[in-house]
Amino acid sequence: MNRPTHADGVTRGPLGPPPGPGSAPGRALAAVLRELRAVDGALYAAVAATSTPTLDRALRRLSHAADHSKISLGIAAALALSGARARRAALVGVGAVAVASAATNLLGKRLVHRARPDREAARVTVDRYVPMPASASFPSGHTAAAVAFATAVGVVLPEAAVPLGALASAVGYSRVHTGVHYPGDVAAGAVLGIASAAAALAAASSAPVPGRARQPSTFTAW
Repeated sequence: MNRPTHADGVTRGPLGPPPGPGSAPGRALAAVLRELRAVDGALYAAVAATSTPTLDRALRRLSHAADHSKISLGIAAALALSGARARRAALVGVGAVAVASAATNLLGKRLVHRARPDREAARVTVDRYVPMPASASFPSGHTAAAVAFATAVGVVLPEAAVPLGALASAVGYSRVHTGVHYPGDVAAGAVLGIASAAAALAAASSAPVPGRARQPSTFTAW
């Protein structure tokens, strides 16, 4: 099996190179990080080496369609044309996407400068290729936005949770399948997406609802 070259030599952060010699906890942490990088690279190589000609075109199109959260925004537009609860779900979902995108690009990618995988060295078939982004690899912005939208909308509109969750999972996997992300990037993006959804939901719950009278607190009632 062909293994991808480790093009992330300048990486810093949780998937970065191990620190120099130091204390026993430091050496243990370095060993754990080395093994995590090895697993990450092996999973990437396994996906690259598995022939899936039937899936290649569909996953390439899905990955491309998820650029700039076009899929999520399209779903939000459709929800906005429905009832009040669906419109609230759409609003919270778009807010979660905004939080996830900002956290990914302004925080995550700037803190962890992980280089993109070397698709050619891993022999990813060209039938899977989508444009290789110029930004850092960690975390996956596509995954963060898709998971944030699915999580936020799913909380407000539970009947949409399963299909949107499956869609977000497919978007995340498509980024590995097309060779532009390591699996670890996608996992980190999913965690960031959940946190972004939680932030958007918290903000929405604290915002006043038009037309609803504010209930007095216990102390005010007295």
